[in-house]
Amino acid sequence: QVRLVESGGSSAQAGGSLRLSCVVSGYTISDISQAWFRQLPGKEREGVATIDAMRNTDYAESVKGRFTISRDDAKNTLYLEMNSLKSEDTAMYYCAARSKGPANPWASPRRWIYWGQGTQVTVSS
Repeated sequence: QVRLVESGGSSAQAGGSLRLSCVVSGYTISDISQAWFRQLPGKEREGVATIDAMRNTDYAESVKGRFTISRDDAKNTLYLEMNSLKSEDTAMYYCAARSKGPANPWASPRRWIYWGQGTQVTVSS
């Protein structure tokens, strides 16, 4: 059974940093692609960052240069390092796993099969 559990969400000041974690069970993290998404109430989830089995990464334009996605294969854990936080980064953050393939872009939630329950990030200015 695949399970993704996020943690690390918190309140932070603008300009500060947070690191989110997503502990994965039920599959080997190095075998497939993973991603981080975020969502505001009433809005669709938007892709923040993705990493594939070869550790190739891609980012939403709004977070490039500030956020870093990585993984620790020994711990089967995905991370999102968030620096220079802005108030507009406030959202519920979700990790996702196992791409359905290229029919949808990585930043579309329709591309992903497995999801965590989310962790809240609140940035105050």
